[in-house]
Amino acid sequence: MAGDEPEFLIVGSVQKPHGIKGELFVRLETDRPDAAFAAGRVLIVGDARGRPSDDRLTIERARPFKGGMLVKAREHGGRSPAQDELRGRSLLIARGDAAPPEDGEVFYHQVLGLRVITEAEGEVGTVRELYDAPSGPLLSVAREGRDELLIPFVREMIRRIDPAEGVLELDLPVGLLEL
Repeated sequence: MAGDEPEFLIVGSVQKPHGIKGELFVRLETDRPDAAFAAGRVLIVGDARGRPSDDRLTIERARPFKGGMLVKAREHGGRSPAQDELRGRSLLIARGDAAPPEDGEVFYHQVLGLRVITEAEGEVGTVRELYDAPSGPLLSVAREGRDELLIPFVREMIRRIDPAEGVLELDLPVGLLEL
């Protein structure tokens, strides 16, 4: 797991151009948008999977908007066909430019592929995806021979996260695994 660290981290994805002044509506993929979208920050444009390209966007200004951000980049003075080509593209920063996770925090990519275990049940499955839901983040856990299990990813249920060991130990409510 530790050797699988990506060179770049996704901080957002372009949803669509917004208005006529060259702004882009960006879905956030970071819990630190003020740092990621600070004026003067240069973001790398990547494909939908987060693979970088040679394109860059220099943040002129950014502001919260409908659960995301409206971002104005110096490279786009107004509405243009080039902005439409950014739809679905990811916005990246170099991993070294990201603030390190605080105690008890991990990067999104570090959760994917972890083995989910509980004290009572042992191994439950493997984290396949992490979804943002209105009620909070949900882990999608692939289970052998069973349907996917969605588990709330909340601090109260987490006993231990160890990306180096590849383990996410949870304390689940009674009956959740029977779903």
